[in-house]
Amino acid sequence: MARTSERALRLLSLLGSGRLWPLRELADRLETSERTARRDIETLRGLGYPITTTHGPDGGYRLAQHTLPPLRFDQDQVTAIAVALQTAPTTVFGLADDAERALATLHQVMPAALRTSMQSLRLTRLRNYWEFPAPPIDQAVLAAVGTAVRQRHLLLAEMLRPDGARPEPADPDFRQARRVEPHHLVVWAGRWYVVAFDLSDHRWLVHRVDRLHVRPTAQRFEARVLPGPDLAHFVMSTYDRGDTAAAWQCTGSARLTLPAQVVARWAPGGSVVEHLDDEHCRLTLGAWSWAGIAGILATFDTEITDLHPAELIEACRHLRRRWAALDDAVSFGAQE
Repeated sequence: MARTSERALRLLSLLGSGRLWPLRELADRLETSERTARRDIETLRGLGYPITTTHGPDGGYRLAQHTLPPLRFDQDQVTAIAVALQTAPTTVFGLADDAERALATLHQVMPAALRTSMQSLRLTRLRNYWEFPAPPIDQAVLAAVGTAVRQRHLLLAEMLRPDGARPEPADPDFRQARRVEPHHLVVWAGRWYVVAFDLSDHRWLVHRVDRLHVRPTAQRFEARVLPGPDLAHFVMSTYDRGDTAAAWQCTGSARLTLPAQVVARWAPGGSVVEHLDDEHCRLTLGAWSWAGIAGILATFDTEITDLHPAELIEACRHLRRRWAALDDAVSFGAQE
């Protein structure tokens, strides 16, 4: 019965988008047979929903206009909902269609004035060169981790390889599934992380959710006190987060005379920080040019050594000559 009700709600949501749905496509979306989908349509009709049928090769089902009680939102809430639904698909895979249907459903139950406001706020999101985006995350994985956090259930988690595959036992990166207590789900720099306590190593960790293969359990755990009072600082200063370097035209690395936790907090998303010792770390990052990487490295205002590859070294030398020429020009102008 619960499954039937869930399917009926999803069917209503699909039909509420306003488009004409062929029966076969509805059945595929509901993951059921055409016969069951047709029965669910009749169930909704019996509840008073005006579902119309169009016959023929291009036919299907559509929910006719009907009156629902308006939702009580103020202007600021409408703006927040419209922006959230239109930007969510950038970090979660497969949400674009669902977000569009959610907007269509909300339009139907908004008072006229707010509906007009919501329709006028249509966003075109453009990526700029300073973004270091991660691939959108699978919403099923996100839901599994989020549910475990909310219900305080242990997770069995395996660390995936950078390409998303599960390591084989003979792989150097292979590790047995870890028993972890997921405490917080965090979004930072377009990436989803889980803050968890690892029962195998008895330590706190921060890890990319899309780099985990998780299996939920029904085993509950008690909340623990976080290792620090500031969750944001803990996440940003944890350098071993399971990050991998973002795919850029140019990728380079350098040894910085700064602790890894300091560099991890300020390094752009899509970079990787490796702990070397208490005073040094290695930063690997990408940009659209070698000069771009050199410029980002300079923002850390510290000693930089052991640069790779040779193109990055040459870019640093070129910038040094450029700035030296500028210094000479300024000095000459001052003398005049």
